[in-house]
Amino acid sequence: MTGPHALKPLLLAFPGPLRDRLVGAVLSGEKTATTGLLVEYEAENEELPEAGERSALIDSAGREVAVVEVTEVRVLPLVEADLRLALDEGEGYRSVAEWREAHERFWHSEEMREGLGDPDFTVDDGTMLVVERFRVVEVLSPGVG
Repeated sequence: MTGPHALKPLLLAFPGPLRDRLVGAVLSGEKTATTGLLVEYEAENEELPEAGERSALIDSAGREVAVVEVTEVRVLPLVEADLRLALDEGEGYRSVAEWREAHERFWHSEEMREGLGDPDFTVDDGTMLVVERFRVVEVLSPGVG
């Protein structure tokens, strides 16, 4: 059993309905990948995750709900995102275009631009992504920890 703060948090989107939906998709096994922007890691001076690294999946209430293990990390330009990635994101995307449109909408959101400290931030085909694939190692009881 993991104690509080023993693992780095895995935060999907921002707290609220989107995070709740993504956490549910991870717990159900539908979501086995997530995509972030390389610039996010640079802005936060954060190292990229590595295969074998474990994190605590955090829900909107800030609770640790599962332990997930990174199985693969790739850095690639947005133009190389493929259908397998779109499907593995577990959000019901049926095409790369649909996946990209939803991700660009999120990346261009006010919250995201604020987080990056860049009100004019935009993405294009060459924008570098960090794709993490992962698996759930342990589901934690809500309210524990």
